Amino acid sequence: MFEIQPARRTYDIHYAIRDIVVLANEVAKTGKKMLYLNIGDPNAYDHRTPQHVIDAVYKAMNDNYNGYSPSSGIKSAIDAIERDANRKGIDNILDIFVTTGASEAIEICLTALLNTGDNFLMPTPGYPLYTAVQGKLELVPNPYYLDEDNDWQPDVEDIKAKVNEKTKAIVLINPNNPTGSVCKIETLLKIIDIALEHNLLIIADEIYDKLLFDDNKHVSIASLNKDVSCVTFSGLSKNYIAPGFRLGWGIASGRQNVMSEYLEAVNRILRARLCANHPIQFAVSTALDGSQQHIVEMNKILQSRRDIVMNMLPNIPGITCVKPGGAFYMFPSIDVKDDKDFTVELIKETGVVVVHGEGFGQKPETHHFRIVILPNEDILKEAFEKIAEFYEKYKKSMR
Repeated sequence: MFEIQPARRTYDIHYAIRDIVVLANEVAKTGKKMLYLNIGDPNAYDHRTPQHVIDAVYKAMNDNYNGYSPSSGIKSAIDAIERDANRKGIDNILDIFVTTGASEAIEICLTALLNTGDNFLMPTPGYPLYTAVQGKLELVPNPYYLDEDNDWQPDVEDIKAKVNEKTKAIVLINPNNPTGSVCKIETLLKIIDIALEHNLLIIADEIYDKLLFDDNKHVSIASLNKDVSCVTFSGLSKNYIAPGFRLGWGIASGRQNVMSEYLEAVNRILRARLCANHPIQFAVSTALDGSQQHIVEMNKILQSRRDIVMNMLPNIPGITCVKPGGAFYMFPSIDVKDDKDFTVELIKETGVVVVHGEGFGQKPETHHFRIVILPNEDILKEAFEKIAEFYEKYKKSMR
């Protein structure tokens, strides 16, 4: 009897954030108390989807908007996304499309652009979705590094050095997952120069654009130059505390004569997969045009929780962290030989669930782990007390 063999491309698909849950579930079965600092799902903690956003979906379902929608999305959603983009300074819009989460929009746009053997410049550390798509499309990895010594800003010189004849795009995650860094305008302008010089598409992942601390201001890269080819991504999952809605979008901007053929390819894929969830799309205009008070409150809560962790870290020799300026992640540096081994042993012994830095990419000879600052203050304090106690023992075992 012959086994059915999977496609070769699947062996390069990894997703550390979810993969680590397999181990955590096994540890939880032993009865150990678990402290989850691993999943970027606000609803899994003490955050709730705004009621007016929920009500919009409920009304749409009752009004029988339960069939297929247009492939690119319903008009009220697209119009609201355009208004929101205009408020961010993006006013040279060529196309807008609504998708099953921003993840689908990103995968569609990469699929429409890249052939086997091509590459895109991937921020490292960065969100594992991109490396998973990279493996699925059989692309050549081409990571560029964020500079930990410069508040995790993209290393522009590294980007320049990595462009080759097979490079088709630059991915920018701003604010960044996993570091929480927010790009400075001068960095964005330099990236635009590189994109224009080499005719590269900018994939601007801005899913956390409203989650900001310390009076940081988010600037959409597409707003800084009308000629640069860009697709900007966002959605309801993070800003509007609704990841399970699976509702995101892409906003294409730039020069029509440069982007038209590519955007037709994007729309061919959109049509082939029918549409995003129809009734959920009615939440978009309500979310983007309605009250934003929950964002103000959430930012205060997240900043307070970030500060709790930042205040505890100096008490743990060997662990340091660049202060995040947005999103809800922290990416501490840790003095170990293998951050995956550290993470695995931490989960087994303490029940504190974090994600190893290797799963997001990092410079050689550096080691990190990612946490979310979504849990309440008591959980964060207890978790880092356990991390400190465990790390002291772990370091002794390394000698």
